[in-house]
Amino acid sequence: MPEQGGRSRRALLQKALTGVAGAAALCARVPAAARAAGEPLRVGIIGFDNYQAVDFTRLMNDPRADGDLAGLRVVAAFPGGSPHIAESRANLPKWIEQIQPLGVRVVPTPAEVVRQVDAVMVMSVDGRAHLAQVRPALTAGKPAYIGRPLAASLKDAVQIFRLAESTGAPVFSCSQHRFSPGFYDMRQHEEVGEVLGCEVYGGCPLDPTHPDLFWHGVHGVETLFTIMGPGCRSVTRVKTAVTDYVTGTWGDGRVGTYRGIHRGAVQYQALVFGSKGIVPSGKYGGYAPVKGVYPQGKYAAYEPLARQIARFWKTRVPPVPPRETLEIFAFMDAAHESTRRDGKPVELAAVLRRAEAA
Repeated sequence: MPEQGGRSRRALLQKALTGVAGAAALCARVPAAARAAGEPLRVGIIGFDNYQAVDFTRLMNDPRADGDLAGLRVVAAFPGGSPHIAESRANLPKWIEQIQPLGVRVVPTPAEVVRQVDAVMVMSVDGRAHLAQVRPALTAGKPAYIGRPLAASLKDAVQIFRLAESTGAPVFSCSQHRFSPGFYDMRQHEEVGEVLGCEVYGGCPLDPTHPDLFWHGVHGVETLFTIMGPGCRSVTRVKTAVTDYVTGTWGDGRVGTYRGIHRGAVQYQALVFGSKGIVPSGKYGGYAPVKGVYPQGKYAAYEPLARQIARFWKTRVPPVPPRETLEIFAFMDAAHESTRRDGKPVELAAVLRRAEAA
């Protein structure tokens, strides 16, 4: 970033952090069980160089919020930011300006966020930072949602879940695509019947800081597992400048594919092969082919996931089991290994064993 832009960003951060010490003194850590009846569950954000962090805050701090979203309040946030990712450098200043009017205090460290809240969102766009950023929350026993990607390596993903297990603090992560009604409803679609196979396609931009599919392809891979369910045994991959094409073979003989589009028209959708019929899924952010359950609106693409996150914080039960999330990351890691082996099949169990041993 040019020096002038760097000075402006530092000035904005300094302004946002003014008075943090006083705010911290007023917000001593209070266990959730000890909060007064009717007091909202306090939420903190670690890293909000991700536009979703601001959109989730708008949904959770909306006085009209209902259902699972009621009874929450995002109160503190640590900006974070990665100097190595252009998206982070360019966007963080405007997210700082947008999040403060929502009643969120900007604080100087992740640890300060954890001290002031009951539950945490780790939303940094740089997955390489997630293990370190979520550690204070899990060590304090507070439930944490981690935005995509959970991590920038399978090894870090394993370590995050091991840390959660050792501390007893639940953690979960998924793409917002998982709970998009057009995808989520396909596993029980009346015209599909039993899901026997699936072809998912979507945009797959890359970033040099992350392994290929971990940066954006995770959206499409998450969609594949949303529809197929877990149980993938092996993966093969064909990679070109135009397309990534990854084929997974499930243990029961079903086959699912992900086409990551590098060049050309982009749309996020799937074709589902079932015992009763072959049915296209709904599009990302919209209604399923059957009656949708979420209202359309400005934040319709994020509201389904926001409700799941809120329910998780209140119940401490992850809506996506840790083992399934690890399988998704093993799928992507195995795809990379397949490329290194000139497209040969790679067993997910093998890459998981290697990551767990590391």
